[in-house]
Amino acid sequence: MNRYDYIIAGLRLRSDIDLVASGLIGFKPFVVPTEECDADFYLSLDYDMVFPNVGDTLATSYVAEADADSGFARTENGYLYTIQRRKEGSTPVLFHIDKRSGHATTNMATNDIIDVSILRFGIWVMFGVVLAANEGVAIHSSAIVTDSKCAMFLGESGTGKSTHTRLWREHIEGAKLLNDDSPIVRIVDGEPRIFGSPWSGKTHCYKNIDFPIAGICRLSQAPHNKIKRLPTILAIGALLPSCPPIFAHDAELQDHICSTVGKILRATPAYSLECLPDRDAAILSHKTIMLNE
Repeated sequence: MNRYDYIIAGLRLRSDIDLVASGLIGFKPFVVPTEECDADFYLSLDYDMVFPNVGDTLATSYVAEADADSGFARTENGYLYTIQRRKEGSTPVLFHIDKRSGHATTNMATNDIIDVSILRFGIWVMFGVVLAANEGVAIHSSAIVTDSKCAMFLGESGTGKSTHTRLWREHIEGAKLLNDDSPIVRIVDGEPRIFGSPWSGKTHCYKNIDFPIAGICRLSQAPHNKIKRLPTILAIGALLPSCPPIFAHDAELQDHICSTVGKILRATPAYSLECLPDRDAAILSHKTIMLNE
């Protein structure tokens, strides 16, 4: 059986599926030679996969990208993610992970047909379980780099995160986008670092590089430009909602994530930015976060 290896945020992902050839082009920069070593996360195919015994259902959601309904549930030894397109005749796609081994199975490629949108999201969820246990978390944000350090802009979809980082690229010399949807933060040697990932929303920005974090900033639209540093309790309230909500109702996963968030915020200042979509807002946030002015 063929095996394909990828290094993402310092963790080795191994798959029976050639993810790049299957259409997940975001994984291409993360391809590494397969070695005779253990993987942190292993995804295998099981065409005859049996629906495992499910305990508590932790979350349900609509996945717009795939026009599908999904569910996340606890099993005896791990977690089950199911996703089914809202299309007549479609069947549920299953992803199950053993949390002790990091081994996940899926019935995704029945008859060698790959549904790229479902596979991308299913791997994101399964890999997120492994990340949580390894002091890591994917954070819904737009991440921008200057002078070898990174700023993260948080906010609900439609609040202007991508617009703001575009303004940095237009008006701040040397500013480059790291990821526009789901960069990964991990604690490495006691310090938080932000990594590019194969998941970047509608923006094709897949970079296998990492940086220290200069600051985290929750953005909101306003008729003015104003930025302020947040005290710890408000910083937690700014960052935690941008962590995967699908994990919020499982005590073990949420404990891992809260521990990681605490370590991030002990080392990283957090801000609130009320702003217009203009050059002055980009200059203000850059000076505050990157230059400490």
